[in-house]
Amino acid sequence: MYSAQITRANPTCIILLIDQSGSMADPFSGDSARKKSDFVAEVVNHTLHDLVIRCTKTEEVRNYYHVSVIGYGRHVGSCFAGPLSARNIVPISEVADYPLQVKSSYKRVSDGAGGWVEIPVRYPVWIHPASDGKTPMCEALARAKDILQGWLLEHPRGFPPTVLHLTDGESSDGDPNEIGRQIMSLGTDDGAVLLFNCHISTRRSAKIEYPPEESSLPDGFARSLFEISSRLPSNFLAAAAQLGVNAVEGSRGFVFNGDPSSIVQFYEIGTSLTGMTPYRWMDRTDDVTERT
Repeated sequence: MYSAQITRANPTCIILLIDQSGSMADPFSGDSARKKSDFVAEVVNHTLHDLVIRCTKTEEVRNYYHVSVIGYGRHVGSCFAGPLSARNIVPISEVADYPLQVKSSYKRVSDGAGGWVEIPVRYPVWIHPASDGKTPMCEALARAKDILQGWLLEHPRGFPPTVLHLTDGESSDGDPNEIGRQIMSLGTDDGAVLLFNCHISTRRSAKIEYPPEESSLPDGFARSLFEISSRLPSNFLAAAAQLGVNAVEGSRGFVFNGDPSSIVQFYEIGTSLTGMTPYRWMDRTDDVTERT
């Protein structure tokens, strides 16, 4: 299971489900200058860019992935804008064709002699930060389920879809467990849909990453998200090991009280798919400065 080759004839599906409620405007613990919504949007944009890079062969972007980015807060719907705004799911070649803008930055890297040098970089942007309203998690998961059901009718074989859900708080519209279990019951001939959850917090609390069981979880909300988080298949475990993440056989795709580095690793592991180490868009020591 989870071993099917990803090809243009047999692509896979990735859904990025993003909490955009009002509390996402709060800063990370200990970092008053960095809003959660800003950092998450940055990581999602780099994740999309990573997927485009991995699908680019001889200057052609091949449709190995179909991608959806769904935000939920005051509204639930696609985070894409411009020509992609009415689309719930988009082939990766069209994602590559229609960024909202391309930003210019300078990246500080080692010069190999103990110093640093700035090099110019350009990166596309598809989504902007948002933080407004409550946390309609059940409605958002139901939207993801509808997208998956439609996609699976056309793609019953191949590598199963992956849903990467990031939130900073409890659902405001009911218990998400039932709809989460319904998502996890869907799948292809190669296995069930993978649902991974990353919870981030404003509070200074110990983070819990990829636990194999729930005894270490602090409360019912954490246990609820754990229950609707899939176990990491062996190829995802291999990707986690390459990233230095302590995940073991039976670990769930679940992070609680995550910090910025947890978010980056969550998307890197969640989009590794066949076990290939993702393009590392930002080393932890890099300094990327946007020029306005």
